Amino acid sequence: MIIKLVGEGLELTQLQDLVNVSLTELGLLDLVTLETTADPAYKMELGITQNPALCIEESSIDFKDMIFEGVVPEKSELTSMFVSILGSSESEEGGGCSTGGSCGSCSTGGCS
Repeated sequence: MIIKLVGEGLELTQLQDLVNVSLTELGLLDLVTLETTADPAYKMELGITQNPALCIEESSIDFKDMIFEGVVPEKSELTSMFVSILGSSESEEGGGCSTGGSCGSCSTGGCS
């Protein structure tokens, strides 16, 4: 999975730092590729009109979407979003998942 940060300047740097911290704390940094771009064609393709923006791409399912634009969210918001999208290494080590094992779809109490 690719997390692509779009824009330039101080807000992009702040967003990049928060994303790195969130992914590191969740143990997910090794599972994603983090890129930055200010490419006007990419911005037009996804309809990005404000900087910074965070986009997620997954080539295996031909998925590309802008998650948010024009804000630098709080770290807690980013962390929650990454757990929802990617899960958490910490959760997996405990045998659970991002739902806390409440989905009931696995014999271990976690989601697959």
